[in-house]
Formats: sequence, C-alpha cells, structure tokens
Amino acid sequence: MRVAKREPDFGMARAAEALIDYYIEQGLTDGLPIVPPSRESIEAMLAGAKLRWGDLVAMMSARHTPIMADKVAINAVMAGCRPEYMPVVCAAVRALADARFNGHGPVTTTSSTALAIVVNGPIARRLGIAAKDNAFGPGFRPNATIGRALRLILMNVLNCRPGALDRSQLGNAAKYSFCFAENEEDSPWEPLHTERGFTREQSALTLFAAISHITTNNQLTSDPEQVSRTLGDGISYLGSHNILGQGELMVVLGRELTQHYHNAGWSKAQIKEGIYRNAKRSIADLKAAGRIAKPPEPGDETRWRYPVRRPEDILVVIAGGSVGNHGVCLTGWGLHNPTRSVTVAIEG
Repeated sequence: MRVAKREPDFGMARAAEALIDYYIEQGLTDGLPIVPPSRESIEAMLAGAKLRWGDLVAMMSARHTPIMADKVAINAVMAGCRPEYMPVVCAAVRALADARFNGHGPVTTTSSTALAIVVNGPIARRLGIAAKDNAFGPGFRPNATIGRALRLILMNVLNCRPGALDRSQLGNAAKYSFCFAENEEDSPWEPLHTERGFTREQSALTLFAAISHITTNNQLTSDPEQVSRTLGDGISYLGSHNILGQGELMVVLGRELTQHYHNAGWSKAQIKEGIYRNAKRSIADLKAAGRIAKPPEPGDETRWRYPVRRPEDILVVIAGGSVGNHGVCLTGWGLHNPTRSVTVAIEG
C-alpha cells in the first residue's frame, strides 16, 4: 500500500519567515536569518547548562551590565545552537567578562577585531567542534553557532552594534563567528589548555582578541628555522598593531608544519622562541614608515622591535587538515597588559 507523502506546512513556514523578518527589522540579528526563540527552546537551552531563568552567568564590570542566563539562552537559540552547546557559550561569556581580557576594549575598538574561541578537552570531541579540515571555515554547526551566539550576545545584551558601541571602521568576516577546537589528536605536544593549568581530562575555552588572519605558506622547506622565519615575517609587518603594542599573538599550525617541528625535535617552547627570533623589524624601517615619530639615528638599521615582549606571549595551537604547509598568524589587539587572552573551564 502506497503511503501518501506529508505535504510541508507552508503556513508555518510563512509564519517563521515573518518572525525572522521581524527580528531583522528590530536590529536583533547579525544580518543573517535567525532561529525564532520560543519558551520551550529557551528552557531547553538553559537545561543544557543546568541553568534557570534569571541566573547570573557573568558581570560585565566595565559596562555595569549583568549577563543573565535567559539572555544567553535566547541568543544561543537565535544563533542556531543545540542545547548541549550552551556550556561552551556560557564559558565564552565568562571569558569575555574576565577583567584580564578587558572585553570592552576589543569589542568597541575602531580596528577589525574578532573574538577567537579555541575549545580544548573532551567536550570539543563530544560536540564535534571542528579541529581539522577547514576548522576556521563553514560546514560545522557547533563552530558556526557557538561563535555566532557570542556575537549576538554582544549585540543584544551589550549594545555592541555597528555604529553604536561597535566602532570598527571596516569590520571583519570573523566577527560573525570564529570558533574552532585544537587538534589534540594529531599534536605531539601538550594542548593549549594544559599549558594554562588545566588537565587533559578537563574541558576549557580560550578567548583571544584577533585583529588579522595572516596565512603563511612555504612548500619548499621542512627546516624548522626556515619555517619559523616564514611565520615570523607574517606577524611583523609594518602596519601591525603588535609591532608597537606588543600584545599577544596566536600561531595556528597545520599538520605538516607540526610534523616539521616535531621531526626536528622541537618543543613548543622552542617553536615560540624560533618564531620570536624571526619576528622583528628594524627601528629604521618603523621610522621610515612613520610608525615611530622620531628622526633617524645611526644604528637604527640594527636595532629591532619585536611584536611581542617575550616568546611566551605567542600562543601556539595545532589545527587544520593534514595536507599543506600552511600556518595562520592571528595578530592581537591592544597593548601588552590591558588585554590578555583568557582560558576558563567549561562547566556542565
């Protein structure tokens, strides 16, 4: 017996479309369609992190603004998150509100700063947060929606909208969403969160204020010193915020570059030192470009400026696919002290 196919409910689809248009017209989205929240979906999202309506997730002290659980849940629903993503979204909010991160600065600056979320530990694998092929790109629901949820919270809870508190001159596509996991499986070194005091069995999230996404490529060498020179050049360009501010940097290594360093017996500390040693510009170059407003002096050609104060200010993360000698340098926002990346536990 042939069973008739169920016809789609076009009335429901039209109603959803009208709701989506309403949210866009009210300025409550990032410009993309959202998932209209319902009380049931909000409560399911809260349950995903064992939270209730009115619970405090974090206090944004610089804005004197509490970020409540129901507000986080509503924006997570709108972003397309599943309830099991909610603990990661809440951890990102807590990292944003951490005084060490100074979240008000990077989200209101005129530069093109995006908030990079790096997830480590068992939860990354359980949720399927992409860490390998195309980890920064499209195709993965948790990556796309967790990062997007944080952006919607910035807009709808903290009023960081373009032209309001978000004063970015040109913006950055990564401001829609920038979330990925570290590829711990293929890394020969300790992952980022264990460097920062957590165990491998714990789940943690690192929030990093990233201005530039600079891809480096060197297909002709496996020599770690030459690889370090390529990466170092990528983060020491004349227009870099880091070259004067000396904040933090994040370097993301794909599998082939990881193998080059590992085969040569380099530790993570040696990688940071190698990149630091090769990431410099002469004072003469900086003066010639107008980055230093002083007249030239003898010896400027052999005096150097580094984009970080010390090798330890370079975060090294392993991610990406198995093919290609690619590395990505994420330059940081701000000066050395006002903004620092923050790693927090993912609870629940």
